[in-house]
Order: sequence, then structure tokens, then C-alpha cells
Amino acid sequence: MHVDGAITEALAAVAPDGGHKGSLYWAGLRRRLDASQEALNRRLSPSREEKQKILRARARSMAASGKKEAPSPDLLLEVVEFVLGPEHYGIESSHIREIYPLSEFTPLPCTPAFVLGLVNVRGQILSIINIKKLFDLPEKGLTDLNKIIIVHARQMELGILADAVLGVRSIAMEELHPALPTLTGIRAEYLKGITKDPLVVLDVEKILADEKILVDEVVNAAP
Repeated sequence: MHVDGAITEALAAVAPDGGHKGSLYWAGLRRRLDASQEALNRRLSPSREEKQKILRARARSMAASGKKEAPSPDLLLEVVEFVLGPEHYGIESSHIREIYPLSEFTPLPCTPAFVLGLVNVRGQILSIINIKKLFDLPEKGLTDLNKIIIVHARQMELGILADAVLGVRSIAMEELHPALPTLTGIRAEYLKGITKDPLVVLDVEKILADEKILVDEVVNAAP
């Protein structure tokens, strides 16, 4: 016997009046069961419109409670934070090859003031630039805290002098704003943006694309 038929007969047997009323009783029960199953399916696999309603309701709830939804990893910028004079700067970690201690370097005569010199990093000769000279930041003497941040972009590499390296941090892209016009001593064309801290995030690709920065000919000519 078919299962549905067996259930129908069983329900008809316990229905108050049997017969036609029992069939009506079963039909009503079956409709309620179907409706419950449909509601369960909607909860397990909501439609696109229902998903949007759920997300909007969740956003309203979080806004009312003052909570912020965690940003997606795709919307985060990982930077290495370092110090230049009185200010904090950042460079995207994807553009950093390594951080090297400043121990010995060779000064280069007849070069722009921002060129600190040359450094030998495991047999590779790299130029070091002191961007504090470009940004008109106050100078102080070199110490054992100074580091060279070796950056790369466009198949080029050089070292950027840092007073100290503080570590790695993640920044939500929405927290990164254009440079303020009141921020003096900053070359806006080298900036990716600035946070409220403030942390100034440099654009390495723009720095390495600037012909004034590159000293390849001098480096290649060095003995």
C-alpha cells in the first residue's frame, strides 16, 4: 500500500466523524505540513530578496547597537609602519622585500641631498634614499635604530631610510583618505592616503616611477 494512502486511512480512522470529514481533516493537516516544510526550506535556502532583507535587518540592528561589521579581508591594506622624524608612515607590505639594519653604507658625492648612499645587501648594491629631505622633515643623527626598508616595484629596487620600524598593521580601505592640504612638508604625489592617526601611507610605485628619485646610472657607475 502507498504510504500516503496508509496515513490517510489511519487519520480517517481517528477523525471525529470519519468519511468525508476525515478526508477534509487529512487535507487540512497535509496543507499545514506542506506550509511548514516550505517555510523550513525558505529558512535553509532563502531567495535573493530574502537574503537582502536579512542583511538590511542585520545592518539596522548593528547600527542601533553601535557595532561595526568587520571589513572583508579584500578591503584591508597591510602596511609596515615606520617613523620619519616626528611623523608615522606606512608602506604596503606587498612592496617590501625585507627590512635591513643600517650598519655601513657608502656616501655618493655629487648626488642629490636625498641620496644617502649605497649599501651592499648580500652582494647586491642598492641605493638608499632619505625621503625626509624630500618632505622637509627635521633631521637627526643616524643611530642603531635606523633601518633600511628595501622596496620593489616596476622591476626596480631601492632602500628607504627609516628612523625606526614599528611593525605591521592592517588598515581598512575606507579609513584611508586623500592627503590634507594643510599637511605641510609632504609631497602629495607620493602619497596613497592618510588615516586619522595620522599614518601617512606612501605610494611606492609612484616613488619608483619618479625620475628624480632613481639614481640607476650613478649606481651602475660605482666601482
